[in-house]
Amino acid sequence: MTNLIADAERLKERLELLPTSAGVYLMRDAAGEILYVGKAKNLRNRVRSYFQPGHDHSPRIAIMVGKVYDFELILTDTEAEALVLEDNLIKTHKPRYNVLLKDDKQYPYLCITWSEEYPRIFITRRRGSGHPEDRYFGPYTDAGALHSTLGLLKKLFPLRQRNSPVFKDRPCINYEMGRCPALCQRLISPQEYRATIRQIQMILQGRTAELIAQLEEQMQAAAAAMNFEHAARLRDRITGLNQLGAHQKITVPDSSVSRDAVALAADASLVSIQLFQVRSGKLIGRLGFSAAASGEEPGRILQRVLEEHYRASAPEEIPLEVLTQHPLPEADILAAWLAEKKGRKVEIHAPQRQIKAELIEMVARNAEAELQRLERFSRRQEKGLINLAEALELPSAPRRMECYDISHIQGTDTVASRVVFLDGAPAKQFYRHYKIRDPRIVAGRPDDFASMAEVISRRFARAESEPEGDLPDLVVIDGGKGQLSAARAVMEELSYGDVPTIGLAKRLEEVFLPGRSDPVILPEGDPALHLLQRIRDEAHRFAVSFHREQRGKRMTRSSLDDIPGIGPAKRKILLDTFRSVPVLEKASFEQIANTPGIGPRLARVIHTYFHGEPQAVARALEAEQAAN
Repeated sequence: MTNLIADAERLKERLELLPTSAGVYLMRDAAGEILYVGKAKNLRNRVRSYFQPGHDHSPRIAIMVGKVYDFELILTDTEAEALVLEDNLIKTHKPRYNVLLKDDKQYPYLCITWSEEYPRIFITRRRGSGHPEDRYFGPYTDAGALHSTLGLLKKLFPLRQRNSPVFKDRPCINYEMGRCPALCQRLISPQEYRATIRQIQMILQGRTAELIAQLEEQMQAAAAAMNFEHAARLRDRITGLNQLGAHQKITVPDSSVSRDAVALAADASLVSIQLFQVRSGKLIGRLGFSAAASGEEPGRILQRVLEEHYRASAPEEIPLEVLTQHPLPEADILAAWLAEKKGRKVEIHAPQRQIKAELIEMVARNAEAELQRLERFSRRQEKGLINLAEALELPSAPRRMECYDISHIQGTDTVASRVVFLDGAPAKQFYRHYKIRDPRIVAGRPDDFASMAEVISRRFARAESEPEGDLPDLVVIDGGKGQLSAARAVMEELSYGDVPTIGLAKRLEEVFLPGRSDPVILPEGDPALHLLQRIRDEAHRFAVSFHREQRGKRMTRSSLDDIPGIGPAKRKILLDTFRSVPVLEKASFEQIANTPGIGPRLARVIHTYFHGEPQAVARALEAEQAAN
């Protein structure tokens, strides 16, 4: 099926039927998937603008337009209704091209996993990768301050301190110190623990003053009930929260109003946006965003940024006042939408004088400083790619680089990793893990050359089925001549010998090229060397983390998993009854058979597994299945 832009007659017919009223449009591809959802005061003007020849679209929108097979319209009575409908449709369908802000993983978020019975709080750089019920706060430009804040919150509130329990049948010392409520032993109900998490969420939403007022009321009630120990804990928590507020960098007058201030700085290719969150007169958050330059007016960029930011915000997080560096083209529509979400009036304006204008100027200076930092980083990446192409005599700068590494301990749990850099930056959506399948590689008999050959074979054996653009411009092998030779032999056998490949040895950072005896030595401090080190270190990190995961699974695996007929429920019954596998191994047939939920037939399988021949286990299982 031909896309709409390539079918001139059908495109003309569809554009002629466009209405001039307000509404929402949905761009769909040939498979019917929604690519983009947008709103417009005038649907005819807005939708036509996508298909006008010579229109200067951003790269993101230009790619989207090339995939549009058809579009769908939903008419509304007002522009405000169109904004609300657009918000609902984006939340429901999550179109890939509706993301204006770059997800470049440079800033961290704080996540609360409300989807879990006992929610976790952790720092992540991948927003929206979990359950829809989970809440993300950020992105925070100061990662150090974020870690410090999370550490202080763990001191003030009794929270889960470990991902897995230290002991199976009793809490650890964190419980005795009052730092953890012993979730592992379920000494606190999910409802009580979620109430604690809700208090922490109030802090992240900038409602610390409201939380302190609640805690003071609870403290007075506890003291009146002669529960002085609980009152003292609440007092200490209030003191800690006041100290947390005292650490804020700036204060502004009129502390009764919550406000956000947003400003941007732009160059020919990039836009840097900063949003300051001021609550109770204090700066409680500084969020950073970036977007590709699209030629749009600054006010319209800020409008879209605010719409995208507040779309993921809870009503309590929306301020009563939004200050913008430039007037927004549809400020009244945005204000009405925010007021409906919050349940209170929200004012939006671009201040020109006095204190509010000074706040906007400070935000703009921060946006300019961040833009300069991004420019320096981009220039260094570009220089590294150019220098690397010159040093390796490549025809052009390598846009897509792939690096492979092997990880094991003396041949045990051998795994490999592939990481991909696009234009000098990590592209984690293309990362891959590999479990080495070669039966000759076992504990005590490692073979990095054979492991590398297997990974390269598995990668390039499927290369024909992938788009041409997914082939690497440069393959980096973590290792010396041996690993490089093993990889090149496979690539030449699979007819991919023309793909540039190098080996990077760790000890002296030597770069080995196929067919050359002497390595290439890049000068220390060369951006090209730094680029190779970054991708090599990332591949090593990715491989080691996967190796540890596999080793951990093997070490925590119970021998009960190998007994036919034993699943998670039966395994739990046995361990709860006998406390450990060695005790179960010594138990008599009668003791096992008398265990509730086991029975004599399965007891025979278990007892035979520990005390009989392997063939007897199979026979016992067959007898049990026949009896059922």
